Amino acid sequence: MTDADRTRRAVEAAWRSEAPRIVAALTRHTGDFAWAEDLAQEALVEALAQWPDAGIPDKPGAWLMTVAKRRAIDGWRRRERWQEREPLFGHDALMAERGHPVEDAADPDDIEDDVLRLVFVACHPVLPAQARLALTLRTVAGLTTEQIARMLLISVPTVQQRIVRAKRTLAAENVPFEVPDRAERPARMTSVLQVIYLLFTEGYSPGDGVHPVRPDVAREAVRLARQLSALAPRESEVQALIALMEFQSSRFAARTDAAGLPLTLEEQDRGRWDRSAISRGRAALAIAAAAPQGLGYYGVQASVAECHATAPSFAATDWMRIVSLYDALLQLAPSPVVALNRAVAVSMADGPSAALPLVDGLADDLSEFRPWHAVRGELLERLGEPDAASAAFRRAASLPGNDAERDLLLRRAQREP
Repeated sequence: MTDADRTRRAVEAAWRSEAPRIVAALTRHTGDFAWAEDLAQEALVEALAQWPDAGIPDKPGAWLMTVAKRRAIDGWRRRERWQEREPLFGHDALMAERGHPVEDAADPDDIEDDVLRLVFVACHPVLPAQARLALTLRTVAGLTTEQIARMLLISVPTVQQRIVRAKRTLAAENVPFEVPDRAERPARMTSVLQVIYLLFTEGYSPGDGVHPVRPDVAREAVRLARQLSALAPRESEVQALIALMEFQSSRFAARTDAAGLPLTLEEQDRGRWDRSAISRGRAALAIAAAAPQGLGYYGVQASVAECHATAPSFAATDWMRIVSLYDALLQLAPSPVVALNRAVAVSMADGPSAALPLVDGLADDLSEFRPWHAVRGELLERLGEPDAASAAFRRAASLPGNDAERDLLLRRAQREP
């Protein structure tokens, strides 16, 4: 790996981990969400320009915050508004503006709460649902437009247009930087839950990069969900989402081998699963299931995850129950990805020959989706068609996605019949 590659990855890592806190702090100080996001992006561009020569700073996040605040000061001065804003930035920003180092340029207030506020702002009902999703994945998850496009199965220009329009709309509507009161929360809750789970997914199974798992990102999603549950203790779907993420988090220690390659559920050492996380998941799911309305979208997914978490072995998993749960999920929220997951469960309950037609029937929707080709490869391998399986694994490896998964797919493609 070249020095340039190492620097680029350091910048990307710093951005992903620090972007939500930086944008949240800047939004609170400036009162302008769109400008705050632009300031953070300008700091990112400056890091890409300076770090290759100057070296990676000891505190990358603090460096990015300092640069972003300096850009804000410059902007206010151009607008002749610095005097009214100077008290809000305080000593740290003044020191940064004068070129002196700052011990810790992270916002001095409770940034953790600010991140949740940021999620609620980006999920404001004045925005269309898909715009909320794209904007929040950009600002909270720190994903690029290319990564968001792959995650949402849409084009990059579409993502870019949605983000630009969303920021303009928030600015035009003067949306305040705050967690809405109880009466306003239900209108945003679906989007907030969706974004938190996609953030968790980016940690549990990153869409690209070199790491097969990113526990830090997943933990941030769980933290946000638990904060959300304190705000909305009667929302059963919040408890259900917590349960789902706890069940999936329990497998982190067992999801990769010694070489860092991902392991399938069948290959994992269940003795390394976190039993305390499973217990927390079951407790949260029990709360969700006790709600008068019964289990919803996340509750059904959590029930699937519970089946896996409590099964004594892969072979002893109740695959018929999982198929029925996916049937219920397709009724609640039909999607080709849910249908693909159901087909995998069918392959375990009734055999690969029953599942392959179901998978092939999703070709129009998922032909550019890496997991679809990987599932086809698995089924073809089990059906005794090694050449076709190898071709499917190679096709899967050629599509955008995580580097570790690509390496594993290429290994599977090279297996001897």
